[in-house]
Amino acid sequence: MTGQDDGRLHTSVLVSPQNERRKHRKARARAAAELLAEQQRARKLQAHQRWEAERTERRRTTYLPPAGEAGPAALRTPGRLRLPRHQDTSATLAGAYPFLAEGGLGSAGVFVGQDLYSGGSFVYDPWVLYARGVITAPNIVVAGIVGSGKSSLVKSLYTRSIAFGRRVYVPGDPKGEHTAVAEAVGGKAIVLGHGLRNRLNPLDEGHRPSDVSDSEWATQVAARRRDLIGALTETVLDRRLTPLEHTAIDIALADAVRSAETPILPMVVDRILNPAAADDPDGRLAEDGRLAGHALRRLVAGDLAGLFDGPSTVSFDPSLPMVSLDLSRVAENSTLISVLMTCSSAWMEAALLDPNGGQRWVIYDEAWRLMSHAPLLRRMDAQWRLARHYGIANALVFHKLTDLDNVGDSGSAMRALASSLLANAETRIIYRQESDQLGVTGEILGLTGTEQKLLPTLGTGQGLWRVKDHSYVTQHQLHPAELELFNTATRMTGEPRKFTIPEVG
Repeated sequence: MTGQDDGRLHTSVLVSPQNERRKHRKARARAAAELLAEQQRARKLQAHQRWEAERTERRRTTYLPPAGEAGPAALRTPGRLRLPRHQDTSATLAGAYPFLAEGGLGSAGVFVGQDLYSGGSFVYDPWVLYARGVITAPNIVVAGIVGSGKSSLVKSLYTRSIAFGRRVYVPGDPKGEHTAVAEAVGGKAIVLGHGLRNRLNPLDEGHRPSDVSDSEWATQVAARRRDLIGALTETVLDRRLTPLEHTAIDIALADAVRSAETPILPMVVDRILNPAAADDPDGRLAEDGRLAGHALRRLVAGDLAGLFDGPSTVSFDPSLPMVSLDLSRVAENSTLISVLMTCSSAWMEAALLDPNGGQRWVIYDEAWRLMSHAPLLRRMDAQWRLARHYGIANALVFHKLTDLDNVGDSGSAMRALASSLLANAETRIIYRQESDQLGVTGEILGLTGTEQKLLPTLGTGQGLWRVKDHSYVTQHQLHPAELELFNTATRMTGEPRKFTIPEVG
């Protein structure tokens, strides 16, 4: 505002409320900054004072020299302290160094033997471990050189499981090792061979599950029969069937089923080689199925005559604790073994794949004989993949993991199937291996260097167990009655094979 009074000019400034508030804010900010600076200076001063006090205390403290005081002040003998070396067992030293051994798989299941690292009992059961979520595949693979004790381990696993309500199927026993065991546990061993009266008709309907309707059962039986005839023909021909051969076999099988209440293989062979005129008006069907018919004729009139060429003389009882097919009388040829295994597995298949059949072991012994034939390998692979659905635990027994390299050519479908058997088994039990097998075994199973070096040093009955991501070294223990029953070395030694139980320490 301006004005004039007595000739002088007066000037005055009006302070607005907004300017007044700005001035107070700046004053408060300056006061807060000064307060923070003062607090920071106080903290620095306190920290400096503590540091000065600690430095003064350290300077006043007297420390002993690294070698201790000299002379009488040492309060010790002139010589160094010497203690004698002490040796003890791991059971005693565990008190000083605890928690160095694996805790095991729990106490529920079948007793196997002793964990050589912890000294405790080792128990294994694939169904219990699956229920607990430890494993997702109940199948096992057992490998070991001759005489290492792998067969006795497998026999112990399935015989001790019978007490828990499990049943055992051995669809093919090339050496007849499981016959005495089956009879001892109250089961049945069916011996097949030339000159014997036992016959199996692989075209039998087999065991019918209780929850299957008539139409479903007829469809399942027809599909199983077609698969069986095709697998047998492929095994003998050593190749896949052509579409024309499939047609010839299907027509012959359908005609045999219509014409007889119990169809048998000779009927199918006769209709392949001599089809009905209504089915083959121009004669081309007989020509298309000629090779397949002559391949199947081997089971009717060739070197397998008398085994599968008539109605069954024995019955399959799925309620028995154990059923084994003894093929030791015809074990001289791996192709014959494959044909017999294909027939016998089809004969058992209805009961084997019954989801209401309970929990069952299926044992494939001498697997190196079986995996060289594609049709049988495909059937085994299907059963391994469906093991959880049907409550089955498959056990594959062979000598060394490099046996898988003998299945088909590198990169072939057969090699992939053989490898998938190992991939679908989360329990791998490795018994003693020769030194030249360590690299391949370690690579396939992902063993550590320590585990690989351990394999050649394992004694009889000792094995490295790989259960998913856990490793155990166990000593299989046998009851004297089991040792006598399971012994496979009597012909070589004249006496039962001894299993040494080593001391832990």
